[in-house]
Amino acid sequence: MKITKKDVLVPLDVPKAKKDQYVKNYMKITKGTGRLMLFAGDQKIEHLNDDFFGNGISKADADPEHLFQIAARSNIGVFAAQFGLISRYGPDYGNVPFLVKLNSKTNLVKTKQAEPFSNLLVEVRDVAELKSGSDLNILGVGYTIYLGSEFEEMMLEQASRVVREAHENGLIAVIWIYPRGRAVKDEKDPHLIAGATGVAACLGADFVKVSYPQKKGSSSPEYLKEAVLSAGRTKVICAGGKSVGAKAFLKTVHDQVHVAGAGGNATGRNIHQKGLKEAVKMCNAISAITLEDKTVAEALKIYTKK
Repeated sequence: MKITKKDVLVPLDVPKAKKDQYVKNYMKITKGTGRLMLFAGDQKIEHLNDDFFGNGISKADADPEHLFQIAARSNIGVFAAQFGLISRYGPDYGNVPFLVKLNSKTNLVKTKQAEPFSNLLVEVRDVAELKSGSDLNILGVGYTIYLGSEFEEMMLEQASRVVREAHENGLIAVIWIYPRGRAVKDEKDPHLIAGATGVAACLGADFVKVSYPQKKGSSSPEYLKEAVLSAGRTKVICAGGKSVGAKAFLKTVHDQVHVAGAGGNATGRNIHQKGLKEAVKMCNAISAITLEDKTVAEALKIYTKK
């Protein structure tokens, strides 16, 4: 699947002076396909060290630089991480396309203790200054909303501002939306996930990242179709979730994109918990499905190739 610059729909909140920059960033972040392969490294705050050290996890994953090494060697659309990590390691990885995650919280405070709220750590203007004052290849920003939290109105307001300010700087805006809080009975309910993607569309996001919807504990690309329709011109990408077998994961990615019509995927643990060589091959296998329309069998060959 290939698109041209003329195929990029530029939102009206992108100033004329930044239109070319927005189109350039959109083409870069989607590798000229209109789809997004996002390598997620933002769990260093979200899940603390649970995802980076322990049984079944490569020892290499204990070092944050492992994430950058994977991103530098793989065919990805963008690598998402926090401002501090990117500013610290970015100078050594000039070829990596970055997305700066603007807010994060740990998983220590549970919903029973307090409703979830993830405040801004940095502003879009900080990202714009970092980009202009360095050679970093920063293409976009990301923000998480916990829909259903008692604090959702604050996060919605911040997210709306993030999207507007990102576009004012010619950057791509990706919104993470997870229904979460005491009011939410089923965080992965397909109808609720579709509601969440509709919220992202109302905020003007370019992409929205959601959990893969489930019914009675099982997932299906059919459940995702409602969310894709609800999002309209905002493209839906699904979180990768916990590490599973390579074949099963690649089948899920294929079905999300080529059956349900998702606009890409966002994968973290199923990539970075592997050793460098294996992680790079998994990245490239995911990209082959997402960006090159390869089959599961073809992608699996990329992953298993010695």
